[in-house]
Amino acid sequence: MSGAAMSGAESTVFLVLQANDETRNIVSAIIADNPDAKLDEQPGMVRIHAKGTLRVHRETVEELMGREFDLQELHVNMISLSGHVDETDDSLTISWDR
Repeated sequence: MSGAAMSGAESTVFLVLQANDETRNIVSAIIADNPDAKLDEQPGMVRIHAKGTLRVHRETVEELMGREFDLQELHVNMISLSGHVDETDDSLTISWDR
């Protein structure tokens, strides 16, 4: 094994949400916008993980929910995350690249 550090593209980031009716469309939107993301569904929670970067786009969530969505609503159902967070009014990005 080499002593080189893993690059951001090789590191896994994740987002864990409560599994409930409110997050069902959010999870679907995340998977739609991140086709390489993987789901780990467990009782009471859903872990979404991807190599390098994971994005939540407000517009996609709104399309699936059929209503306006403020990304701050995501925090109510968030259990955990891993990676650097960049958040705007339109998207939340979790990555290992700064």
